Amino acid sequence: MWLGVDTGGTFTDFVLFDGQSLRVHKVLSTPQAPERAVLQGIAELGLAMDSLQVVHGSTVATNAVLERKGVRTLYITNRGLRDVLTIGRQARRELYNLQPEPVPPPVPREFCLEVDARLGAGGERLSALSTVDRELIEIQLRRLQPQAVAINLLFSFMDDSDERRIESWLPEGLFVSRSSEVLPEYREYERGIATWLNAWVGPLVDGYLCRLQQALAPAPVSVMQSAGGTVSAAQAGRKAVHLLLSGPAGGLMGARFIGQQAGISQLLSFDMGGTSTDVGLIEGDIRLTSEGHIGPWPVAVPMVDMHTIGAGGGSIAAIDSGGLLQVGPESAGAAPGPACYGQGGVLPTVTDANLVLGRLQADAFLGGSMTLDTEAARQVVATIAMALAIDVEAAAQGVIEIANEHMVQALRVISVQRGVDPRDHVLVSFGGAGGLHVCALADALGMRRALVPLHAGVLSALGMLAAPRARQLSHTLTGVLDDFDEADLQQQLQALADKGTASLVAEGGVAQDIVSEFSLDLRYQGQSFTLTLPWQGSESTREAFQHAHEQRYGHRLTTAVELVNIRCNLHDRPPEIMLPGLPVADARQSPVRRVQLAGYTEPVPVWPRGSLAAGQEIAGPALVTETVATTYLPVGWSCRVDPVGNLLLKRG
Repeated sequence: MWLGVDTGGTFTDFVLFDGQSLRVHKVLSTPQAPERAVLQGIAELGLAMDSLQVVHGSTVATNAVLERKGVRTLYITNRGLRDVLTIGRQARRELYNLQPEPVPPPVPREFCLEVDARLGAGGERLSALSTVDRELIEIQLRRLQPQAVAINLLFSFMDDSDERRIESWLPEGLFVSRSSEVLPEYREYERGIATWLNAWVGPLVDGYLCRLQQALAPAPVSVMQSAGGTVSAAQAGRKAVHLLLSGPAGGLMGARFIGQQAGISQLLSFDMGGTSTDVGLIEGDIRLTSEGHIGPWPVAVPMVDMHTIGAGGGSIAAIDSGGLLQVGPESAGAAPGPACYGQGGVLPTVTDANLVLGRLQADAFLGGSMTLDTEAARQVVATIAMALAIDVEAAAQGVIEIANEHMVQALRVISVQRGVDPRDHVLVSFGGAGGLHVCALADALGMRRALVPLHAGVLSALGMLAAPRARQLSHTLTGVLDDFDEADLQQQLQALADKGTASLVAEGGVAQDIVSEFSLDLRYQGQSFTLTLPWQGSESTREAFQHAHEQRYGHRLTTAVELVNIRCNLHDRPPEIMLPGLPVADARQSPVRRVQLAGYTEPVPVWPRGSLAAGQEIAGPALVTETVATTYLPVGWSCRVDPVGNLLLKRG
């Protein structure tokens, strides 16, 4: 049996696939020790460890970075470059603020160590490591007592011998991260940040995964990577920087999987959980980027191309100093959570607002296993209402509309700002809170179709089961594209593929099942940023780049096209998950009850999703409830149930 586990900020989600059917489950997360929630969920599902294969999405690396709770890390670089990570790109967060608040450097200066070794831009040796360098490193290790070491030397992607030699000088048991292994690409700042992040949170991630493996033994454990593929937990501990978007990547994989099942390839995804909302674009396949960020730092390793904002069901509503209503980015999280959870929350949240409006049903939350406190929700939303001199329902509606506007802006960033018309796509909504907002967001974007997948509230965990083992490898190789011999370029791409294949086979993959996809980072000469295009021969790839550049930026140039990096994406065959079909609709079916919703004079029908049949159609206004989520259909929207249980929403 396969078990997908997604640890979120508020809930930990479980999806069990036994080869024929799916089971879903949720428990409240335990942020201080995430493995406790994982073990609790497995126990509540009544599963035996010796029958499981676990795929896990972890937030340990993400939380450690965002909360700046990494370990003591020594950063080793070339003479004169100790301040590179502090200087960065000199980009101001507040362009016109002449007295900005000082920002602590990534690595304190006393933890930045310089060595005299140096390579030239062509890879030639300028100076070598010496015994003085070794003695200096040993002295600093004794003095600073770091838990991890990051090594980032100039042009190490051409020759990594100096980095390897420094690593050999370090004591065993120390977590070591080399830039030539983490990110063998040019740009010493981005490469240095990735290497430092990997070392800074690596011991925390490695320790967590070791504890999890021991607790789940003998079940094998894999971990979701930021680029949408899995890696064994034994290897993942050394690659913490590749796990920063572990959970959100699972959501995109789940959205793509459901889209394939429904015959839809053009998707705009919208994942609204308890703490944040992630949006992404799927056009046949998931887009990857090497220009992502985590907090204030660039993360140049491949990851799914998505945009995240602090807007979720737990986002806190408050009146600012100017008397205006604001929602988020602060969240009530899992503890104490929204006031309606009855765990001590005293601040109004988006979830409380939905409960006040009747869109969440107090006795239908988590399948009835957790009853929401409507009176507590009304009391906290009333604090907003009193401050604005309006009634409670109007205040709740205002909270919802502001949260919606934040999410619409995020969807525009990932689509309109990239030259993509959202009206040509289907808005796929998931996460525990997504179905409550999907129609309003589609309306705001002019979209007429939406999709609420089967088990939308745990889709990230389902996506982890649908994800293959995967690796993404890259290497800097610069020069005018037309100057490269195609056979030589193909040989270098194949070298990356051979390295990745060996890694996947060592993890249990079958060489014959592994697929290699090659791509190039290209730009016009003189530009700083690149576009990534599939490799299809020099001439075809150059033409594809020019077309992509014109689509993205509105023009093409006659300047030569320059190659910057080569890339190889490898994956094996994912598990075959077949969603069970539903019986055909019976025309005599009817809603189980009707409830009063704010804004409607007549009671609104409530349909339990588990009782719906294939082909059944429902017109709004209506609520569709399920164990892990609720879908709200306003007036003007309707839905049809597809053969496996997905809700296909349509604007009338």
